[in-house]
Amino acid sequence: MRVARWVDGADVGEGFVVGSEVVPFPDGLRVAEVLAQGLAAASALYERRYAATARPLSGVRLLAPLVPASIRDFVAFEEHVEGVSASVDGKSEVVPEWYEAPTFYFTNPHTVRATGDVVTIPETQRLDVELELAAVIGGVAGSDGENLDATAADAHIFGYTVMNDWSARDLQSREMKVRLGPAKGKDFAMTLGPWIVTADELAPFVDTDGFLAVRAELYVNDELIGEDLVSNMGWPFPELVAYAARNSIVVPGDVLGSGTVGNGGCLGELWGRRGSFDPRPLEPGDEVRMVIEGVGEIVNVVGERVPAPELPRARVRSRARHRADVAGSPAGR
Repeated sequence: MRVARWVDGADVGEGFVVGSEVVPFPDGLRVAEVLAQGLAAASALYERRYAATARPLSGVRLLAPLVPASIRDFVAFEEHVEGVSASVDGKSEVVPEWYEAPTFYFTNPHTVRATGDVVTIPETQRLDVELELAAVIGGVAGSDGENLDATAADAHIFGYTVMNDWSARDLQSREMKVRLGPAKGKDFAMTLGPWIVTADELAPFVDTDGFLAVRAELYVNDELIGEDLVSNMGWPFPELVAYAARNSIVVPGDVLGSGTVGNGGCLGELWGRRGSFDPRPLEPGDEVRMVIEGVGEIVNVVGERVPAPELPRARVRSRARHRADVAGSPAGR
């Protein structure tokens, strides 16, 4: 099954993509409600779909397939870490701690873009993208999504979608020197789409070690920049979900990105390996297309740079512990 959201004129629809048509969910349900009910309930809904409500997929504009409850983005490809570290930090390495656990960061669920959108960007001179596959969490009867093992975590994976983690590498590099981030290097845009493909559809691609052996490709202006198998991850998706839920909780609507695939899944990896900006950083007007086997493709055009209000530098002040300069304080009277 493929689950999507779309705009048709002034109407927003949510439902299934069936062949070349979109069909609204029965009972007026929304994607968030279907995710909460879980995969088995979605299958029952699919059997109840009403063909008379279908309309051509070509006649609607796809939205992002869900409004995420949260977005965690992992860094699960060793080859990507090895290459991009030289681009961001000047030193190519995979630190020993990478192998210990599947590290992730939280990013902004409020700036999610859809395929087909023009993506405006901050004032960056090193615009990059990151080709990823993302798991979408669904509900499981009797589970609160807390402290899951890998087997239980697998049952919480409702499906998968293509993810583009847009990245301003110059902003990211500055922020991460403060040992925090990537913050403003990332939170301006994240593309998800074109739809959610349910986990059962990708079951034939799962290899004997539990990894999804699907091909992922990145194109810029129709030139193939990089490609990889998602099965080259350091951990399979159920283990990513289990780690996210460790001493914590995952809920329906959470999105968990794989991290950037290797072998040119982003420009930054190639910059690090080649020691130069080859290919050049993205500029307004460039088209980015990402394709993942069995899931679909997302296409965006880079929009214009949008200036942000200026902020002053930090005030370097005396560290003397007093309140003499605070109006109304006893020491200031």
